[in-house]
Amino acid sequence: MANTIEYAKVFQSELDRQITESATSGWMEDNASQVIYNGGNEIKIPKVTLLGLADYDRDEGYTGGAVTYSYETMAMSMDRGRRFRIDALDVDETSFTLAAANVASEFQRTKVIPEIDAYRYSKLAKEAGITKYSYTPDKDTVLSTLIEQITAVREVVGGEGELVVTMARSVYDMLMLSSEVTHSIDSSTFSQGSLDLDVRTVCGAAVIPVPSSRMKSKYTFSATDGFSAAGDAAQINWIICPKDAPIAVSKTDNVKIITPEQNQFADAWDIDYRKYHDLFIPENKKSAIAVCSAGTAPD
Repeated sequence: MANTIEYAKVFQSELDRQITESATSGWMEDNASQVIYNGGNEIKIPKVTLLGLADYDRDEGYTGGAVTYSYETMAMSMDRGRRFRIDALDVDETSFTLAAANVASEFQRTKVIPEIDAYRYSKLAKEAGITKYSYTPDKDTVLSTLIEQITAVREVVGGEGELVVTMARSVYDMLMLSSEVTHSIDSSTFSQGSLDLDVRTVCGAAVIPVPSSRMKSKYTFSATDGFSAAGDAAQINWIICPKDAPIAVSKTDNVKIITPEQNQFADAWDIDYRKYHDLFIPENKKSAIAVCSAGTAPD
């Protein structure tokens, strides 16, 4: 099959797009537009260093100040992969593309996206500078508690800037039924990749519901089969942060397609899938991230 390389390139591009548009945390990848990626697990993140204001001298004029624009090389800590095998008798050459696309898409939807979401939220919560622990959501207090933390974040970032609230689905449904809700919840358009989503807002902050299973404080990522919440993990109620704070990167690296003729181990198509991903949070952004958890403070 002469065009397996071309098929692999198409798969790679489409799989990355699926993550950005389908993951509930896909909006975090909008901040990675200036990240340089040339393959493997390394990325380069731009850093700009500026000096503050200085006095203006009427004789000497302006005080000079250099602008330092550099790139910091970072390693993505999550290096995950899987090989799929499709028996040659199950598909012929003409239907292989559809079969492979269906397998890869379903794998990402049911296995990869939940894992990436869970990893990002647990890491974001761990780095939060504003915390509220041991709060069990209640429909009589959930809105006022949420607004209290939104206000705390606004105090750090000022009145401007887009805020995002990622909220466990069980808490989100409770919020929609809260006895406190009158005119406090509105609707707005929220951009995620190439999509425009209709979302609820509280005090101008977009509220994104997330399956509660992806909102735990700690996960175990298996070497052989997916991920699961750690035994001592706490339920995260919600996380609030500026939209431009987390820098999420996920890259499908070097999708390989091996034809039955090339395969030395089976009369089958092999698809080798490898995913690098991570979440980076600049130090100066951590103080503007808030987390509310049903559990106690982590060790």
